[in-house]
Amino acid sequence: MSTDCRRSLSDKIIVVDDDPVFQRQLRETAKGRDSQIEITQIAASELLTMSEEHPDATFILDPGYIGEAEALIGKIRNAGHQGRILIAAANISVRNAVLLVRAGADDIMIKPVGKDTIAKTLSEIQDRASGSADGNDIAKQPAADFDEFIGTSPAMKHLYEMIEAVAPSSAPVFITGESGTGKELAARSVHANSPRCNKPFIALNCSAIPRDLMESEIFGHIKGAFTGAESDRAGAAELADGGTLFLDELCEMDFALQAKLLRFIQSGIIQRVGDSQPRTLDIRFICATNRNPVEEISAKRFREDLYYRLNVLPLKLVPLRDRCDDILRIAEACLTRFTLEEDAAFLKFTDDAVALLSAHPWPGNVRQLQNTVRRAVVLNHGDEITSGMLQATLADSSLSISSDIAASMACDLSEMAPDISASGIQPLAIQERGIIENAIRLCGGNIVETARALAVSPSTIYRKMNSWPEQFGI
Repeated sequence: MSTDCRRSLSDKIIVVDDDPVFQRQLRETAKGRDSQIEITQIAASELLTMSEEHPDATFILDPGYIGEAEALIGKIRNAGHQGRILIAAANISVRNAVLLVRAGADDIMIKPVGKDTIAKTLSEIQDRASGSADGNDIAKQPAADFDEFIGTSPAMKHLYEMIEAVAPSSAPVFITGESGTGKELAARSVHANSPRCNKPFIALNCSAIPRDLMESEIFGHIKGAFTGAESDRAGAAELADGGTLFLDELCEMDFALQAKLLRFIQSGIIQRVGDSQPRTLDIRFICATNRNPVEEISAKRFREDLYYRLNVLPLKLVPLRDRCDDILRIAEACLTRFTLEEDAAFLKFTDDAVALLSAHPWPGNVRQLQNTVRRAVVLNHGDEITSGMLQATLADSSLSISSDIAASMACDLSEMAPDISASGIQPLAIQERGIIENAIRLCGGNIVETARALAVSPSTIYRKMNSWPEQFGI
């Protein structure tokens, strides 16, 4: 006789409110299974008093007033209930379903619920419970997101580990990454996980402040220090005393001011503009830039000594195109958020929309993805986001290369690189480029269709296209 290594489902499945038809279906479906399932029916008012029992699942039937149901789910989760919460209702709007899922519900079932659906749900409950029992639930579940970041790709897991490693220190952190990758989010996460988390976090964007005002913004000024200085004013440094000062786009700072910043970092002492009184501060520095600091140093726009003083604990944020597995997770989170904020009814992306999201290179990274989803929600109606809706919002960045551009790309390869052998055989990379460009032309510039025709991932095509200018010197 085979031995079932899964834990017997002896914990309760709680059914909130009375529905004899649903309970009968639930009990009949549970019969004959290898595990013993105890089903308990209670009223909603009794649910929180049973939270310490941590049932494997809780079915909430016909939740009624959604605001109360939303609050109830939140209280269940806050009480430590990690089991599945499932809503079964005969009538529920798309918007209300979104609200309940966002509150913490795992699934919404439309009544009458079929036996196959109940059987599948019971299997999922049992699998999750058995995983918890044998200690392998962490391995079976995908890694959780971190703070406000969304993503479980290897690159993001490494970032989370780095943030946790550098957060306890008081040493400066230097964050690099393209625009829109979440550099300020990373800075806030370092601060939130540090011993300074209860102290101020002051962010200053060095590219958004006029050059002649930057010194005052950082160090403050006294009354009469310059025209318009009508009163004493503390700068960002003083406001961050005891906490964290985040200087975003640091490479945009005036070269002369960088010397004053360096002295401040070395000594911890500042002077307000126009003041002779020194002030000693305790600050943790976090800086960020979307530029290559080494190139900025070579161009004499960024001080080398300042760079080495700040680049103690480096954090590098990867572009979204290099963590494609996270794109859909981020897009779905954005869809839920913006659907609620805009009072819309969208629930999901269609399959063709998912393919389009995965194929796009997202040069603006997460910020561009967020804006694209929001525009699609605001400008459209329905319960699904289609590829057409996304195409319209991506018109400026153009996911699909136009036919004219595709045709121009399919130029004679002999003009790009000469033959390098007497036989006229071209390098494999050049032949590969010709194949891809010809396929793009035949597909009318649509990268998704091109990838499907070539049996490769759309991201593979974008990656190769990005390498061509450097590879062939055009």
